[in-house]
Parts: sequence; C-alpha cells; structure tokens
Amino acid sequence: MKKKNNKKDTKIIALYLPQFHEIKENNNWWGKGFTEWSNTKKAKPLFHNHYQPREPYRDFYYDLTNPGVRAWQAKLAKQYGIFGFCYYHYWFKGRRLLERPFNEVLASGKPDFPFCLSWANEPWTRNWNGGSRNVLMPEDYGEKRDWKEHFNYLIKAFKDKRYIRVNNKPLFVIYRPETIPNLIDMMDYWEELAIQHGLEGIYFVQTFNGFRPLSPINRFDAAVEFEPHFTLAHGKDNNFWKLVNGYNGKAKYLDYDRIWESILSRNNKQHKKVFLGAFTDWDNTARMQSSGTIYHGATPAKFKNYLSRQIDRANNVYDSEFLFINAWNEWAEGAYLEPDKKFKYGYLEAVRDALKMNR
Repeated sequence: MKKKNNKKDTKIIALYLPQFHEIKENNNWWGKGFTEWSNTKKAKPLFHNHYQPREPYRDFYYDLTNPGVRAWQAKLAKQYGIFGFCYYHYWFKGRRLLERPFNEVLASGKPDFPFCLSWANEPWTRNWNGGSRNVLMPEDYGEKRDWKEHFNYLIKAFKDKRYIRVNNKPLFVIYRPETIPNLIDMMDYWEELAIQHGLEGIYFVQTFNGFRPLSPINRFDAAVEFEPHFTLAHGKDNNFWKLVNGYNGKAKYLDYDRIWESILSRNNKQHKKVFLGAFTDWDNTARMQSSGTIYHGATPAKFKNYLSRQIDRANNVYDSEFLFINAWNEWAEGAYLEPDKKFKYGYLEAVRDALKMNR
C-alpha cells in the first residue's frame, strides 16, 4: 500500500490526556491524590480473560508535572513515528483544568516536539460522559470579552514554533462545537484577533464524535473523525455487538474487528477536508466499572493491519495531511500507545510498521 507519487505522507497525531497529576478540583471531587492512575489501579476484570487492570510497563505511574516524563514521552513518540501530540485543552469561561503540564511545555520550550490543541468542550461530569447529569464543572461561554480572554490564552500556543499548522495557520480542534451558542461569531472574532496578532488566521477543525445529531459546520476548515465513537454512532453497519460467556453485567461489549472494518469501508466526505481517525483499543470499565464499554479482540498485530489500511486511505483517498489516533495515554479508557505490561511496546511498533508499509 504505497501512496500515489504526488501525495504527501500522512502524519500521525496522537490525542493526549493531561490528567496524570494532582489538581485541587479533582482532590475535592474524587479524594486526595486523585489522578487518572487512581482509576486504572482500581480496575477489576468483569469476566474470564478480561484485560483489566491495564498496567504501565515497569510500573511507570508517571506524574506529568515532571519535565523528564514529558521528555520521555516525546522521545518515545518520535522514535516510533508519531509526528505530534494533540493536547486536550479545558476551558470553562476563564477557568482552566489540568493546564499545568501544557503550560510548562510552553514556558520551557521543551520537549521540542510538534503539538496542537483540542478544546475538550463539554461539561466536566461525575459520570465521565460529558452529559448533563451530575455536572461538576459546567461549560459557560460568556460573551465577547470572555472569548477574548480565551483567545489571549490560546495565542501563546498558536505562536509557538512547535505548533502544528495547515496553510500556515495553527490547527485548532473543537469537540462538540454544536453546543456553543454564537459559535460562528466567536470563530470570526478569533480569526480577526489572530490576524491582528500577525497570523494568517486559524485552521478550525470540527470533531465528528459519537453524539447525535451530527452534521458538518461550514465555518470549519476540516473535520476529524474521533474513533471508535464516530463510527459506532454514525456508521452504516450496527452489527458490532458480542455476547460474553459467563458475563451478565451492564457493560456494552463490542467486536473490535467489526468496528474497524466499518471504519475502513465508510466513505465520509461530508466536509471539504476530513482527517481520518484510528483507535488502539477501548475499554473504559476502569472509569465506568460494570457500566462501561469494551471492545473485544484488540491486539497490536490487528491494529497494525487496520492502521496501515487507514493510512493508505488517508494518503490516497482523502489526501489527508494528518491521521489522529485515540490515544497516546487514555489509560482509564484502554486507549493508549504507551507501553504496558501485556504488550510492552507492541502498539508503538504497530504504528512504526504501518507507516513503513505506506512509504
């Protein structure tokens, strides 16, 4: 599977969760010392051969306030062919959460590794699902002066030499933009401010997610498919479900191979530009316990095959500069590239090999 001669190589961007350090809000909501590792450590298998808990290789339960950890992540990602990280950005009308690791990346200039931001635009809830129940931190977008405050934070990142750009514009992803009142006015205002700051504008990317209804918003320059949620909710084939012998719980149990075949067979050209998505695995029972969602059958070998085919589609069908992987380190959702005790560096090796197959 080689790219056509006039096509550019698709670059891999990995979504990056910063919730691996203490913050006062999480200490108040979940108990002193809470981080994402708190969820992963308490996970238990729900049935025979259920892969829980997910444990990092050599018990490396890191703290992202340590710059050495961030350097290790970037070095590892680069070694295996990851082009950059897409850091989740949390903003609640001027109030930020989990901002310290990224702020330190900006202030220090290290690691020297490309990045962009995805505004994780949804309420912070006790159920970890972005819903409207048990809200701990609601989203509030404010008015023009609040939009300017938000932009003044973002511009520091946009001007960084490491920031990922398209057509010389900083790439900025917005999750669930359809929930934002006066969205177009806000985007137009940000574009105006960006030009005033010497940029050529902002390259806005809409997240195609698992919420319904979902439709392209013309103001965006592109869309990114957030997998596996996008295909589960919007794919044509809904025959993803599996039965598990000896398990009668509430967890949703799906077929890894079927969802991937649906991802690879769908032709989604709803937008002027689409960045394809990929996912390593998914099992969020560490967060949701018996109410979680589990994909059955994931292995690095399968992921290599599916990712290689998805890169081929990105290169030769969609002409996409980037492909977004869910995720670099979503440990409590079972979606991570970082090495673990079971597969060690297997998922990173799969990325490296899939890229080689398409060069």
